[in-house]
This record gives sequence, C-alpha cells and structure tokens, in this order.
Amino acid sequence: MGNKLLNKDVQNYINANLKTDLHSLLLKKSPFPEVSMHEIVQQIKGKQVAERKFPFLLKEGILFPPQLNLEQSSSEKTALYKSGFLKGNKFIDLTSGFGIDAFYLSQNFENVTLIEQNTELLEIVENNWGILHRKAKFINLKLEDFLNENQEHFDVIYLDPARRDEQKNKVFLLEDLSPDILEIQEKLCSISDLVVIKLSPLIDLKYLVSVLPDISRMDIIALKNDVKEVVVFLSNENRDKIICNCVNLESNESVFSFTFGEEETAQSEYSEPERYIYIPNHSILKAGVFNLISQKFGLKKLHPNSHLYTSSERIGSFPGRVLEMESVDSKSIKKKEQFNIITKNYPLKPEEIKKKYGLKDGGDRYLIFTQSKKGKIILKSV
Repeated sequence: MGNKLLNKDVQNYINANLKTDLHSLLLKKSPFPEVSMHEIVQQIKGKQVAERKFPFLLKEGILFPPQLNLEQSSSEKTALYKSGFLKGNKFIDLTSGFGIDAFYLSQNFENVTLIEQNTELLEIVENNWGILHRKAKFINLKLEDFLNENQEHFDVIYLDPARRDEQKNKVFLLEDLSPDILEIQEKLCSISDLVVIKLSPLIDLKYLVSVLPDISRMDIIALKNDVKEVVVFLSNENRDKIICNCVNLESNESVFSFTFGEEETAQSEYSEPERYIYIPNHSILKAGVFNLISQKFGLKKLHPNSHLYTSSERIGSFPGRVLEMESVDSKSIKKKEQFNIITKNYPLKPEEIKKKYGLKDGGDRYLIFTQSKKGKIILKSV
C-alpha cells in the first residue's frame, strides 16, 4: 500500500482534497487504478486528525492508518507529557499501534523496540519513523509470543492495551483488555525496572490499586480539562506509598500531587458562598479527592455533594477555575441575558435552566446553580 500512496500524483490529489466532503469523494471513482478511493480518503482523514491531534506528522511522505487506529492513538500533547519523566538505555513499546506514544516516550533512550501484531500498521510506522529520522527495531509479533521468546531486560516497558472486545464494544477492567494485564503483570515486572500502562479515563482508581500489587504511581491526565487517560506505573520502588498526580495540560494550572489514601482521612469545613468560588478541574474530580483539595488549599466546601469551594481571599494556585461571584435571587435573572451556565448537585441541567429562564449561552459571565448546606442557591459573576 505504502509505495503506491507515496506516488507524487497521488499525494498531490490527497492534498488538493483535504477540504472536500469525504462522503461525496467516496462515491467517485479513483483517478489512480493502483490506489482505491477508500485508501485516498483514509489518508485525507489521517491528515485532518493529525492537524489537531499530532501536527508533527504533517510532513511529506507520512502515511496514516485506518480511523480506529487514529482514534486509539494518544495525542501529541499527552505523549509529550509522558516523555518528560522517562529515560534510560532500553525502551520497548509492546503495543505500538500508530506509534505516537513510542515516538515521544523513547526519545531519551539509546535502544528502542516496537512490537505490533498488525503487519500493515507496523509498515506504516516504520515508513513514518524513517521520514522523521528516528531509529527503532520493528518486530511484527503478538505481544504474548514476544514475551514467550524474549530474553532481554528493559529499562522501561510501555503498553496501551486494546480496550475493545471481539464485538468492538468498549471494555475497561484489566482482565478484559487485550492483552490481559492481570495475567502478564508478573512477567512484565520480571523483565523491566518500570512498566508504564495507559488505561481508559473511566477506570476506577481503587480497583487499580486492589489488582496491581506493584503499582507505585498513577497519573490522571486531562487535556484542556477533558480527562484523556489514566497512566499507571509498576515498579519495585515506593510500593508502600502510591503517588497520584492530577494533570491538566494546556492550562496554567499546576499539577496536584497526593498520596493514594490521603482522601480517607481528609476533612472539609463548610460555609455559605463567600467572595470566591472554586471549581476543580476534571482530573481532580476523577481522582475523587473532594475533601483533600479543600484541606490542602484551606478552602471551605459548599455542600458534601456539590464539589464547589469558597473563600473570602483569592487562592491563585488552585487547579481549576476561580470565579468572583455573589448569591442572587432567581427573580433578578432577566430573560435574554447571556451566561455560561454550570449546575452542580442541582435538579435541573444547563439546557433546562436556559429554557426555564430564557437565557442565552456563552459570553464572559457565569451562573452557577448548586446547593449549600442550607439549600438551593444561585451564584452570579461579579
């Protein structure tokens, strides 16, 4: 497939149709007898995804895989973050896929190995790494077969298990992934000092701790306040203390780090709304450290289930949004006013509130519908 798609005329046609409607394009006959229109559209989709997800691949000669492989690939931003704390001599990615994570994570290693059972996908990655002047050993094998044959020891093993079953349904538990992490975790830890595993953002952290005895660290990674992945680190170090990091990339927020289990002993004070309202970012909410965030920053909580915080003086280092607000009566809300509407622990959803009060969405001002310990309240930007 690769050589034909890299034909100059084919590449020119692909680049000339980057803005063309892909459905209408699929109905046309390919102008190239050796390349199907489906293959052409696949490359156009790839370039479109790369523009927002991994722009470093927008180079001449780069090839793109099918849509599912693009969707399952990490973004350039999350891969770059993960690369910041990995280094050594030998690195291996046991589930290479499209190779985005491997490209960044392996940059601080002398010897790099990529394992991928999909022959066509591995050929695409090998072509792309050649274009990008990066060297690696490319091995076309099933992960299980490689582990059975392997005699090497690695500084870091990385894997991103497939999170779909045979019916293409999404799965989350470690024993349902491919490969089964619970089945191979002991083997992985025997051939590496550090095993790094990318998992679904929906995975339960307490479940992870209960089934992975060698876990030493967990990173909850959000990008622009959208949690993208949970990354776990298996090692023989600090096994009595699991470090958790809540990260919100492309924000000005600092990383919030804590020790797993701290939330169980943390306590919150409660208060009616004061001058400033704090909304934790989604990596914090995913971690479930609702009392710990209150205790660490000296903030008061509005209600046990609202997960909103308040203070009279502004705390600038908070990992989330800080808004200056005041409590208002519903009668003061005028129709056709424009607000960003937030609901927390409130019976109505934002769309229902817009309809009820005749409000427009957007702008710079906020309305928060929530509850304090005294009951329902409405907060409005000052």
